[in-house]
Amino acid sequence: MNNTILILKNEYLKRVKKKSFIILTLLVPFLFAGMFALIVFLSVNDDKKERTIAVFDESTMFLGEFGEEGYTKYNFIQNEEYAELKKGLKNSDYYALLYIPKNIYTTNSAQLVSDKQLPIELTEQIERKLSRFIENDKRKKVVEESGIPDLEKQLANTKTRISLNTLKISETGETTKSSSTIAFIASYAMGFIIYFFVFMYGAMVMRSVMEEKKSRIIEVIISSVKPSELMAGKIIGTALVGLTQVAIWIVLGIVTLVVVQGVFTPETAQQMGQSIMETQQQMNPAMAQAADQNKVMEVMELIGNLNLPLILFAFVFYFLAGYLLYSSLLGAVGAAVDSEEDSQQMVLPVTFPLILSIMLLFPIARNPEGPVAFWASIIPFTSPVAMLARVPYGIPTWELLLSMFLLIITTVGAIFAAAKIYRVGLLMYGKKVNIKELIKWLRYKN
Repeated sequence: MNNTILILKNEYLKRVKKKSFIILTLLVPFLFAGMFALIVFLSVNDDKKERTIAVFDESTMFLGEFGEEGYTKYNFIQNEEYAELKKGLKNSDYYALLYIPKNIYTTNSAQLVSDKQLPIELTEQIERKLSRFIENDKRKKVVEESGIPDLEKQLANTKTRISLNTLKISETGETTKSSSTIAFIASYAMGFIIYFFVFMYGAMVMRSVMEEKKSRIIEVIISSVKPSELMAGKIIGTALVGLTQVAIWIVLGIVTLVVVQGVFTPETAQQMGQSIMETQQQMNPAMAQAADQNKVMEVMELIGNLNLPLILFAFVFYFLAGYLLYSSLLGAVGAAVDSEEDSQQMVLPVTFPLILSIMLLFPIARNPEGPVAFWASIIPFTSPVAMLARVPYGIPTWELLLSMFLLIITTVGAIFAAAKIYRVGLLMYGKKVNIKELIKWLRYKN
């Protein structure tokens, strides 16, 4: 036990004292924030490619109706044959050719021809233009045939956008505001964070074992330390490094929330809202209604209405359990192979369930009560990511307890199996290891 503590302490201090650990711990939150900001910026400013679309309008109803939109221009061509236009499109300056048939009113379809794969944004833009024109034209004909004065204006006034406010009822019957968007973001973010940490720190254990085995220093270490103590010290020490990093980020997050709440008090928010409204009224009276609510305070309230203690508990549990499960398996892989190249063949089968769980995050977050979400959160190899993605939505207690129980049982079994592979594999050199060989190692008696 004393040897395990010494190894644990060495693994922990060796990593925590590194400048890279301190720098990354402080910079990662800003890097993630910057990454999301960059994605938003690029998505807004990405499509700046100038395109000219040739339009052959056989119906002659849309002539001159297509104006420029962004960097896309439309050029109507009527004095040429469609077949000739289509044939010479590749050698022309046109990006694509839009063909509008005579019977578009009955078929509700048109053709967009190009020699390249067209971006979805462009096709949606053209579909939107055609649909809007036909809808307006049909409505205009209905108004003319009806003979009712101001009917078009009355129809326009019937367009309504409903804002849906969601409420959540507690067991005591109290209602609190909830937000599907906030729950979705929290679900996806928590699942991704768990995946990131489990994969990163599990791989760290594997590389550490491989380095010590390759340098033969492991032969000196196990002369005075049991392989199981060495494995336990490495795994627990690295886990504490991860928890230290997470704890720092949680503290920074709490401090940020407190500062934001202090800055955006109700009085401050009201003053800011009034100032914004006054400014907007001076610039454009139609925009004055947009500042009725303080979005920052509303988001803060919705985040506070989540079951934060349960989310924090689940995060710590699934981080530790998921980490112990995968770090044990990856540590065994590091002990079983001699080189980085050999490890790649065995890492994929071990980490495939973890990779699958991150691929399932979106369907889980969209339907947290569906069969995919349920089974992914119950199966131990995917539950560290999948269950944490469901927790923000609120789940039955028995599902959470069953998931935890199965994960603990599987983790204990994985640690036991990995310890046997670790014990045999540390002193194995120059032998290609396969699944059959690993099964033979598991059958060895102590």
